Amino acid sequence: MQSAADPLSRVFHALADPTRRAMIERLSRGPLRVGELAEPFAVSRPAISQHLRVLEEAGLITRTPQAQWRLCTLTPEPLEAATDWVEEHRRIWSGRFDALEDVLRSVPSVHSTEGALDPQDPAPQDGDPA
Repeated sequence: MQSAADPLSRVFHALADPTRRAMIERLSRGPLRVGELAEPFAVSRPAISQHLRVLEEAGLITRTPQAQWRLCTLTPEPLEAATDWVEEHRRIWSGRFDALEDVLRSVPSVHSTEGALDPQDPAPQDGDPA
């Protein structure tokens, strides 16, 4: 699969996979060696390597040599950028929904228009003129 061009797209692509999200969650508690990080996942070593490559390309982790192992460390800045993007768009849409609510409140209610059914009247039956 081709890597996305912009950093934010790479972050969202990396976060789209539940295994990678679980890896990030595990790394949020501290750095782990690749073997330790891979332990709970029932996937092959090549699949783990592929997941780590996607996370690394997104800037979400760094892998550094430590003796004969590679230590994986979470890099939170790309997550912060994704959170900022989501929050900005949440504010925009929240403002739009608030504006829509104001417009809807200013529209006369169906029950207050002339010819509306009186809630005290029984509902018309089939065949009855409404």
